[in-house]
Amino acid sequence: MQEEIEHLFSKMCDPEEKDAYFFADKLGKLIDAAGKDRLIELVKGEKWEMGYLAARSLSNASFNEESLDAIFETINNKVHRAHQGAFVQVLELFDLSDRFVDIFKVFLFGNFKASALAKSYLDEVEFDITPRTIRKAEKHWNHYLHNPEEEGSLAIKKLEVEPIFLEMKELFEEE
Repeated sequence: MQEEIEHLFSKMCDPEEKDAYFFADKLGKLIDAAGKDRLIELVKGEKWEMGYLAARSLSNASFNEESLDAIFETINNKVHRAHQGAFVQVLELFDLSDRFVDIFKVFLFGNFKASALAKSYLDEVEFDITPRTIRKAEKHWNHYLHNPEEEGSLAIKKLEVEPIFLEMKELFEEE
């Protein structure tokens, strides 16, 4: 088994390999905790293509929270800003139900592609929302209000964000 895992790692990491996605997907179904740690290091590494493949591999493993922690750390790392969209795109392969605040933060502060993908997740994923989730999201929203990336984007973001908060708060008004 370990020999097969090593073979899959080498095929996935080979820059000449045309079927790297196939090997990444297969690897994720076989890895153990040690393999997970190696993949997480790749996600956080300097080579974004390897990081993307490692993230894709992790989506097939049973380490959802640790994997998502590493992927969001990479998304929020300014070094990877040009490739944020690729890492946000791979999130569709994970269970995001507990990650509303992380997705919301990407929506507010991500580059164009990352923000657009995050908005689609905000619209489509069924999140587990608590009053604490709302407070954390409001904290990021207030930070955005005082530090918008571009002045012109503020009005557009307000039109998208205010209905989200209204809908979430309505969940708890009946209690």
